[in-house]
Amino acid sequence: MKTLIEDYRNLPAGHCGSGAMANLIYHYTGLDLPEGVIFGLGAGIDAIFFSYDHEEAPFMLFGRNSSMEADLATTLGLDYSMQMEADDDKAWELVRAEVEAGKPTLLSGDIFYLDYRDFKVHFPAHKFVLLGFDEEAGETYIADRIRPEAETCSMQALRLSRNPPVGISTFNEWDKFSSGAQRHSMPDACGLALKMAVERMQGIDSSQKELMGAAQGGGGAVETGLKGLLAFSKALPGFVEHTNASGCAQYVDNAIIKYGTGGGFFRDHYAAFMRFAREHRPDLVSTVTVDLAQEAADRWNALSPTMQHLVQTPEDKDAWSSAHTQVLDIYETEYSLFGHLADTVLRTH
Repeated sequence: MKTLIEDYRNLPAGHCGSGAMANLIYHYTGLDLPEGVIFGLGAGIDAIFFSYDHEEAPFMLFGRNSSMEADLATTLGLDYSMQMEADDDKAWELVRAEVEAGKPTLLSGDIFYLDYRDFKVHFPAHKFVLLGFDEEAGETYIADRIRPEAETCSMQALRLSRNPPVGISTFNEWDKFSSGAQRHSMPDACGLALKMAVERMQGIDSSQKELMGAAQGGGGAVETGLKGLLAFSKALPGFVEHTNASGCAQYVDNAIIKYGTGGGFFRDHYAAFMRFAREHRPDLVSTVTVDLAQEAADRWNALSPTMQHLVQTPEDKDAWSSAHTQVLDIYETEYSLFGHLADTVLRTH
């Protein structure tokens, strides 16, 4: 059996999840939205900090939540569902049937195993779209965020990626569009997304902490939202004493820019959404809020060169102190950002 969906528009993107969802929503609904707007409508912003024992870096740092794609469907009112399947054979048959029916299908997996990407480290929950397969050749055809053209990936590599033998697994997660209907107006969608983000960043909604803790398997402490950002700021000064301080600095820099964040630890995307939300919900988003969102993005981007310096000179305690100050400034900026949003969003809802 061989099939390929050829009419799928795959615009390259800064981030895998928001890029894939932008392209999928365009395909299924005709709604053409910028990637940053997609990210914000999914209430994607977060600050997730894991502490755990690892020789390279004793922590993990994520700037987006674990449910952005599903939350985007909720805010827009789409006929969409996310499913997991523990059985690898059944998982393949399910998504194979979708693609055979002409339906591009969002998958999740560890990018380390995808043989067209040549990734050197494990990076779970990467999002990409299955467009086709050739069972005789043992190949699958995938839309990823780097190029508009479909990538060729071996069926075995895809199988390993979707439910990897080591590290964090998303257990063959796949997402299904059942129709092209959009039930919520854009102003309503913006309001719902802003409320989700405020409640999570302020810790009113603890669902992300629970989800990420379960994914981690209970091996270390986890904090999310503003508490996650504060936990990171408290841990950072101690990295200078770690046996691989350079690796710690490299990981932070990667988390800010290189791990497909769209820039600034996903804050560039969120700043773009704030400008969009200001147009659609001026009752909720002020010019002050827009400026704070942009300031947060700028501060995250400014932290990257400091971390790059520390990769080369990890013994520089003054630079670690400067990085600590920068992270505290980021915390204060985001504390103010979500405080301003809470004053309007939570009062309205």
